[in-house]
Amino acid sequence: MEANAQHYDDIIIGGGKAGKTLAPALVADGRKTALVERSLNMIGGGCINIACIPTKTMVASASVANTVRNSAAYGVKANTPIVDLAEVIQRKRSVVQSAREINLHNLETALDKNLIIGEARFVAPKTIEVTTTEGNNRVLTAERLFINTGTRPLIPSIPGLTEVEFLTSESIMELEYLPEHLIVLGSGYIGLEFAQMFRRFGSRVTVIGQSEQILSQQDPDIAIAVQTLLEQDGIEFLLKAKVLRVVREASPLENRTGNETIVQIQVGDREITLKGSHLLVAVGRAPNTESLNLAAAGVATDTRGFIQVNDRLETNIPGIWALGDINGGPQYTHISLDDYRIIKANLIDGSNRSTGDRLLPSCLFIDPELAHVGLTETEAQQQGYTIRVAKVDASAVPRARTLGQTDGLLKAIVDADTGRILGCSLLCHEAGEVISTVQMVMQAQMPYTVLRDGILTHPTMTEGLNILFSKL
Repeated sequence: MEANAQHYDDIIIGGGKAGKTLAPALVADGRKTALVERSLNMIGGGCINIACIPTKTMVASASVANTVRNSAAYGVKANTPIVDLAEVIQRKRSVVQSAREINLHNLETALDKNLIIGEARFVAPKTIEVTTTEGNNRVLTAERLFINTGTRPLIPSIPGLTEVEFLTSESIMELEYLPEHLIVLGSGYIGLEFAQMFRRFGSRVTVIGQSEQILSQQDPDIAIAVQTLLEQDGIEFLLKAKVLRVVREASPLENRTGNETIVQIQVGDREITLKGSHLLVAVGRAPNTESLNLAAAGVATDTRGFIQVNDRLETNIPGIWALGDINGGPQYTHISLDDYRIIKANLIDGSNRSTGDRLLPSCLFIDPELAHVGLTETEAQQQGYTIRVAKVDASAVPRARTLGQTDGLLKAIVDADTGRILGCSLLCHEAGEVISTVQMVMQAQMPYTVLRDGILTHPTMTEGLNILFSKL
């Protein structure tokens, strides 16, 4: 150990949802704790700075534009909306800044001088070196370390890509003028949210997907329903496509770059050339592990660079844990929060929790939303369950009709032997809220009849669960 090293009981590297929540809990438990965050602009983690909060703020702006554009259907005459993207971005920045300041206050209150801004790297199993933003090097040691450094946009190896200007899920949220034609590479959650958002802002949008369906983790009927809705918005799809190369060339388009992006793709035996003003690369996330020098600590990673953990979030090195997106689990903020709960239960509360028994809800924030919990129909069949499947169009829900939000599909999978709900997918207005009701019934291990026969307020979207489960 270096003579000038500063010793802590616990060190957290990265202040995402798990890390920033864990730090005050450790301090309250009497542990001398430090949290190292690489930048003041990332206080609070990826969620509030570059992911959930800013994107959903912009989704809200796109929704308003769409409502105004279609107001005549509600008997309200309004002018065609003019989207000022610079003002949309400024609103997003204000929301992010407010959340960041709250997080900074909370961390400074809990940690005082032990909130350290700088880049951390391991130099030994329980020792890190931090290069602070002032350029100083500090050596810190600890009995226990928690890694919570998150992810960044994955940049695929495509000929010509690094030689052109392209957007990521982060840089696209700093554009201050609308793309004329946005090409989206990727047909998962990130790509689809931005595709609909910018289509509603007024851009032409084309989505390129590698798989034969969008949302490859979903059942085909749900994926097809989502694609149909987005196509009704005017979004074009090219699926089962391989990108051959990307080229940037001078363009007559009147935008500030003066260039356009050429994307050459292969679909079956056809080669297609697409021309767009902007290219968004949204093909997944890569772990922020390279700069950590994990080899010095002996911490094992998988082939993609994610830190390997057991069901208690422990790495292969005793006394080192990995929380949140960095451990290769589902990349949702609410999962990162539950990682914190597992650590708190096991290290502070004397309990025994693991990742093995948790239900994982998710929501795709398009309009209408797609929310999911539990198994898909495909997964249930693969796991050998005897199942019953219920489906109903969103238009069957009275509240959807009053709102003029009748697009979508509700689907549930039930164990035929026990009557318990195995999974549910809701593509409808406010699906992200309604899915929680289904999740609570699943967690309580109650039969589906609880939702079929429950007295649910009329008219609400949740009442649609009465209708859905009556189909069984």
